[in-house]
Amino acid sequence: MTIQEIESACMASQPLDFSRHPLEGPVLSQRRTFYPLGFPAEVRTNSPEILCLYREMWGMFKRKFNNEIIRVDIHLVESDSTVCPPKPVVRMMQPTLAFVADSYNHSIAHLGRNHTQITVSRAALRHKRYLLHFFLGSSAAHHIATKHATPIHAGCVALDDRGVLLCGDSGAGKSSLAYACARAGWTFVADDATFLLNGGGSRLVTGDCHHVRLRPAAADLFPEINGLKMTPRVAGKPSIELALAGLPNIVRAQSVKVDFIVFLNRCSGQPPALLPYRRDVARYFMRQVLYGSTESLALQYEAIERLLALQVRELRYDNLECAIQQLKTLVRERR
Repeated sequence: MTIQEIESACMASQPLDFSRHPLEGPVLSQRRTFYPLGFPAEVRTNSPEILCLYREMWGMFKRKFNNEIIRVDIHLVESDSTVCPPKPVVRMMQPTLAFVADSYNHSIAHLGRNHTQITVSRAALRHKRYLLHFFLGSSAAHHIATKHATPIHAGCVALDDRGVLLCGDSGAGKSSLAYACARAGWTFVADDATFLLNGGGSRLVTGDCHHVRLRPAAADLFPEINGLKMTPRVAGKPSIELALAGLPNIVRAQSVKVDFIVFLNRCSGQPPALLPYRRDVARYFMRQVLYGSTESLALQYEAIERLLALQVRELRYDNLECAIQQLKTLVRERR
């Protein structure tokens, strides 16, 4: 306002409110707490549509842990564009992690403060898969994967309350074997990404027990996915995402204690076998995906060392039935 405009307002006894600067985003009047992977996360936004998307992602998870609450602020701003924004550029500048797509779509995760701040445009909201993949889905994940837990590229199943980590590269068969175990009466915890809690002396892990992603070729193994369309994805390999809640006889658990570490080696024509595996290879395999501050990495390295106090095995197999039998023998005979 000009001085003349302010003078006119004062002459008319009109109160002026400068408590919010024009650079600030809209007021975040919508608020709800969710529990992604069991961790508390408070989402504040100015958009009920954004809250609906978070409910779709995280609404099925129950609270399991009492960690410091993760805070997510997300501003929806108006935009005339209807075009999907570009893929964000990612920059890590400790202690922050920034995602920048354009002037309307960006986020900053303050890793040390457990806080993510996001601005997205109405155009991004029109492209749901883009918004979920690049902004909403990761808004709590970065804090879970640095401050609260150690991410491991592994599936996880349990038998008799004994958890088995299924480790391996992409394409090793983690998801197929985890789902096959679940169909055979095991408890399903995660298919491809498992999170080991930091701190304490436990080997407790958590994961997304509500979905499994299978390659289209898995239809030859699991008749129930025949005819299902591939799930549209912004990034990653083509897959069919199966919601496990609607399937009969599938037992799920958000968390379990790990008792066994198994690296998968699917090789045709070889007899099934469980063999000792090198701990140093397992250690580097688990460390390579970690990021964060020196302090958070130290906690994660400690968590991995506690995990590697267990025996590490390599499972050689060429079919799922034999693999499940080998794992069953491992769990029940603890050999």
